[in-house]
Order: sequence, then structure tokens, then C-alpha cells
Amino acid sequence: MAGRAALRARGDEPAFLDYLAAIDGLVARRGSLDQRLSRLAEEPELWPTVARLRCFRGIETLTALALCLEIGDFGRFQRPCQLAAWLGLVPSLHQSGESETRGSITKTGSAYARRLLVEAAWHYTREPRIGDTLRSRHQGQPEQVLQIAWRAQHRLYRLHRRLRAHGKPGNIAAAAAAHELACFLWAAAVA
Repeated sequence: MAGRAALRARGDEPAFLDYLAAIDGLVARRGSLDQRLSRLAEEPELWPTVARLRCFRGIETLTALALCLEIGDFGRFQRPCQLAAWLGLVPSLHQSGESETRGSITKTGSAYARRLLVEAAWHYTREPRIGDTLRSRHQGQPEQVLQIAWRAQHRLYRLHRRLRAHGKPGNIAAAAAAHELACFLWAAAVA
């Protein structure tokens, strides 16, 4: 409160209120865009895949929609590791003669989709469970997709714990989990 009183004393309050109004306008605009994109996600050609991806922890409607738009047809990849490679979530490989060194991820493909997957992968640092929100997103989805999502929770949680126990930084564990998550999403999308 002392800061606000100091603003009034200096006559800066009109500028402060203008900034608050600008922020309120941007928040309202973002809400409107979120609603329009959510309606787009419900289009008949997108919704089946979006709904399946929403069964996974850390992936809500807008993330699922963005992944569908960035990746396109999941079925064009014959195996899940091909999707992970396309997304640049595989380690680079440097070979010379008989020596072989693995480096950081290749970062090929869609940077946006890769970022979304890494952000979603952070949700798997917590123990596997199905809360009310996730349970509501599971309604009406095939049992096979729900089993894939449940296996993903267990496997990615164990992966995070194992890598962290071996002293790997969190961002490396998250990138490895994003690789695995991409493979699980492929399985759910083509199921």
C-alpha cells in the first residue's frame, strides 16, 4: 500500500491505472482467443485426436490442438520413435571411426510442439494419480487410450526419478520425458 500512496503523491496514478486497464484488456482478449480456439478444437476432423491427447496429464484442449496442428496426421509416422525424431527429441550422434558420442537433442522439426511437450513432461514429476479434472477429460474415451495414458504416468514418473537420482539436471530429465511422452501420444492418436 505504501507504494500506491507514493504513486499518488507523485501524480503517477493515471499512468498506473492506464497500465492496469491495458493488462485487463489483454487478459480479456486472451480469454476470447482461448474460447475461439477451443471451438476450433471441437471441429469434427480435429476433435477425436484432440480428445485422445487430452487424456494425458499436462495436456489440455489448447495444447492438444496445437500439437495436432503442428504434427498433422500422427499416422504418417510408422513408429513412435519417428515422431520423436521429427520433433527433435532424440540425442545427436557424433561418430568418427569407432568412437561414438551422443550429444544434446537435435532440435529439428517443430520447436513449438517440442516446447509444448517439454512443458507437459514437467507434470510427470509428481506421483501417478487421476484427479477430478483428468477424470472428466477421460469421459467417453476408449479404454485402450486410457490405459496408454495411465502407463505414461507411471513410466514418465519413474524416468524423472531415475534420471534425477543419477544427478541429471531437471531440464535433461524433462527432455527425456518429452521424448517418451511423444511416443505415448503417438500410440494414443493412432489407436
